[in-house]
Amino acid sequence: MPRKLAAGNWKMNGLRASLAELKTLEERHDDASVDILICPPATLISACKDMLFDIGGQDCHSATSGAHTGDLSAQMLADAGASHVLTGHSERRTDHGEDNATVAAKSRAAYAADLMAVICIGETLEERESGSTLSVIDTQLAGSVPDAATAQNTVIAYEPVWAIGTGKVPTLDQIGEVHAHIRARLTDRFTDGAEMRILYGGSVKGSNAADIFGVPHVDGALVGGASLKADDFSPIITALEKA
Repeated sequence: MPRKLAAGNWKMNGLRASLAELKTLEERHDDASVDILICPPATLISACKDMLFDIGGQDCHSATSGAHTGDLSAQMLADAGASHVLTGHSERRTDHGEDNATVAAKSRAAYAADLMAVICIGETLEERESGSTLSVIDTQLAGSVPDAATAQNTVIAYEPVWAIGTGKVPTLDQIGEVHAHIRARLTDRFTDGAEMRILYGGSVKGSNAADIFGVPHVDGALVGGASLKADDFSPIITALEKA
């Protein structure tokens, strides 16, 4: 089985002074039995590249270069020291109008740059309440995950949009239903789909992490706000190590 993964998405947070939190985290988990990924703002990637953790970008453009002011290519992220990149996060889908085809194109760009794509999927509250969660997941998996995806270049992150940063968390049964569904779809489509890691994200914290990590097919977490402070992220990592 692949090593489990604790990933932290700092979003638009963090200055150079914030690196002290990563130093503390590094001291606490220098021999971690799980993989640890930090996705800081792009301004900090180079400053983080010599740390023990994997470092990722929060987004990339699908093109390798060109007239795309303000954007970063996957190659640029790799050159700065990143090994991973998030694609399709709900905030990109919502704030920037990214559709499944765009997410797939960005993921293919990540592969071309030898980056691991962490492809994010998840339903809105309206979709959850209408009973369409699994059909939404099917559409996003089919449209966002390229045919070239493997367990070596792709991680899937299930983040119910309504649980991100809200403090609301799906029941363990709801998490289990979606993760089992994702696993079945990956296994049907890819020869190594059983080995692809599936992360859960959405208001994960130290107090609920152990329960979430006990759910079948949950191979780790994509954590937002709780990854900004070592005191908050460290218990999540520890819970994953014990899972």
